[in-house]
Amino acid sequence: MKKKILSVLLSAVMVCSLAACSTTTDTVTTTEGNKETAAGTSIQSEDNKTAAAGEILSTGPNGESATPASELTLTEEEIAKVKEGKYTAAISFHYGGNDWSTSQLKGLTERFAELGIEIVATTDANFSAEQQVADIETIMAKSPDVLVSIPTDATATADAFQRVADAGTKLVFMDNVPKGFKAGENYVGSVSADNYGNGVIAADLIGEALNGEGKIGVVYYDVDFFVTNQRLEAFEKTMKEKYPNIEIVSKMGFQDENGCDAVADAMLTQNPDIQAIFAHWDIPCEGVLSALRAAGRDDILLATIDLGNNVAKEIAAGKILGLGAQLPYDQGVAEANMAAYALLGKEVPAYVAVPAKRVDHSNILQAYEDVYHVPAPDFLKDAYKE
Repeated sequence: MKKKILSVLLSAVMVCSLAACSTTTDTVTTTEGNKETAAGTSIQSEDNKTAAAGEILSTGPNGESATPASELTLTEEEIAKVKEGKYTAAISFHYGGNDWSTSQLKGLTERFAELGIEIVATTDANFSAEQQVADIETIMAKSPDVLVSIPTDATATADAFQRVADAGTKLVFMDNVPKGFKAGENYVGSVSADNYGNGVIAADLIGEALNGEGKIGVVYYDVDFFVTNQRLEAFEKTMKEKYPNIEIVSKMGFQDENGCDAVADAMLTQNPDIQAIFAHWDIPCEGVLSALRAAGRDDILLATIDLGNNVAKEIAAGKILGLGAQLPYDQGVAEANMAAYALLGKEVPAYVAVPAKRVDHSNILQAYEDVYHVPAPDFLKDAYKE
């Protein structure tokens, strides 16, 4: 998750990018992304009413309503039919090796194995659109029946993905889709986390901790990327409508997740009375936490999105309030199921989402197991403080 990328390729990158930050008065920008939530989570709907548990708030890239991932089911007879096809699949990540992609790949791999679908290639573009285009060309030499991918750049990769569709390979997207693509025409469908719901959870964590009053900052990804845009919109809308006495006094952007300590340092310098900060996902949050520690500001509260191992440890230790978690393993399973639907000729929902999950100190050990489908590791148990 610590990989450098060129800013020219960052125009539509997913949830993470990397480099050093420079400051302006209001923004710091670097030079170098049918409604259901986790049980027990109370979230804010778009008309400022509290949504019922189990509701997904996100909509798809073209405004589609979400179908819960749990509704993508296959009978034993359908699974047997997929196995008979001896199909192949390939996976093209925007970048790999991080907690999110590792867990997503595990879900894909295990479900494809259950379906008898052989994975013939897995690639990592390292946040380079040019590399992803080259990866796709290499993949297509193997003529896979299915390609599961997340575009590194929704515009720069569109032609390459269209060639995949033209070749008859079924396209299933994670989170983002190429510009101009329509489900059922250029691709099968897309699967995402409930990023809007996760933004609401992060807002609630801060709003509740501050008892509805205070001054806060936002460290956000300053790139036009669909899923991160949803997170930020949800956070800000929830703050405005549900916690009107909490003021966002500083909003600073980044394009490099590894430079967010500098962003937070500038924010603190300009706004020393800030009481809490929302960071767009876990790696930026780690940078913000590092800056707070360096400044001796353990009084400032933090909330974020994505349950990476490092932030999980900090939640267990009581250093971060909590976060809205994606369920990447479940997302991978849903993508494999969506591919099977397409291979069987079943009607495929255009947009499928897995629920948002609220994670805080009270449920961190169980939440880790729910997110990653493995027992909470010893490092997390050791860090946990009652």
